[in-house]
Amino acid sequence: MTSSSLYPTFARVDLSFETGEGAWLHGSDGRTYLDFGSGIAVTSLGHAHPHLVATLQTQAAKVWHTSNIFRIPEQERLGDRLVAETFADRVFFTNSGAEALEAAIKTARRYHYVNEEPERYRIITFEGAFHGRTLATIAAGGQQKYLEGFGPKVDGFDQVVFGDIAAVEDAIGPDTGAILIEPIQGEGGVRPVPHAFLRELRALCDRTGLLLIFDEVQTGVGRTGRLFAHEWSGITPDIMAIAKGIGGGFPLGACLATEEAAKGMTPGVHGTTFGGNPLAMAVGNAVLDVVLAPGFLDEVNRIGLILKQKLAGLVDGHPEVFELVRGEGLMLGLKCRVPSGDVVAAMRSVGILGVGAGDNTVRLLPPLIVGEAEVSAAFERLEAAALKIETVLEAERAAAEAEEEAEIAS
Repeated sequence: MTSSSLYPTFARVDLSFETGEGAWLHGSDGRTYLDFGSGIAVTSLGHAHPHLVATLQTQAAKVWHTSNIFRIPEQERLGDRLVAETFADRVFFTNSGAEALEAAIKTARRYHYVNEEPERYRIITFEGAFHGRTLATIAAGGQQKYLEGFGPKVDGFDQVVFGDIAAVEDAIGPDTGAILIEPIQGEGGVRPVPHAFLRELRALCDRTGLLLIFDEVQTGVGRTGRLFAHEWSGITPDIMAIAKGIGGGFPLGACLATEEAAKGMTPGVHGTTFGGNPLAMAVGNAVLDVVLAPGFLDEVNRIGLILKQKLAGLVDGHPEVFELVRGEGLMLGLKCRVPSGDVVAAMRSVGILGVGAGDNTVRLLPPLIVGEAEVSAAFERLEAAALKIETVLEAERAAAEAEEEAEIAS
């Protein structure tokens, strides 16, 4: 790659894309790729979705930005729709998932502050979590590789073992105010949190006066086959952060909360310049038009099951490459026995895009509009990628055997 003026904070692949339709992208190398990464679960309705394109074009010819000094009708409409479809009574719009998490953290702290318990500012989080890249959210995630070099870790977060309710109970002290968790860890390797554990957390929060915060930045807006992943567990949070899929590719996030949890968020205590701007709100409403249409989520579930079954067959057929498949709906992960980066590279070489994750896992996050034809095409390409890796493994074994024989002969 040529030198760039950009911060070198991304190990970018030397590939760009010029056009896309649905689940397909056309690369600068002249090749066509099946997009099973969706910009890390962002392009929820694929590329160039006609309803999103038309909506954005129409709004772009009207008003782009006025600021939150004034009413934004489309913002009110999107907020009302999210409230109608969820546990929430209040919504605060942001530009990203990290901002949505920041708003969620501040909402929880303000709740206890107005309840005259300002000492209850600490939040329990879980090993393997990822909540964003701001100073507060990297502290919440707790992963050393993201914390290193940025000075003292922001205070107020206590990490416990993933899925251990006794560890959660032991971590609660007089200064604990909330629990923050992803229903499925995305960056952590597509690790689903057991539904029973989420129910235990809800009961624990109810007993102790803690607020339950869900990070549904990656799992939300239909990704798991429900509008939000926590719906599978039959419980609701007090606060929830969303982003990614709600904008379909346009920067958009939101913090949702009950009336009670949000009671401390009064005029002047929080704000945003760009959050909830008319362009983003128009697109967010267009995404909901599609996702909330009758039968849409049923189809996500149907296709997700077909894909998961095919991936299970892939794991069985290539046990040297893959260990297991896990996830829900169209948020699936292939845990690998070889380096997951090698698998992502092999996939790209045969025309399919995936996303690496923790726990040596490859994320498969196709647009929610994929059908059986795209799933079949994905399986064929994943099979080809696995065969490529097996060829390399066989060549390495042969080379090692030859070297060993040479040593014996000498």
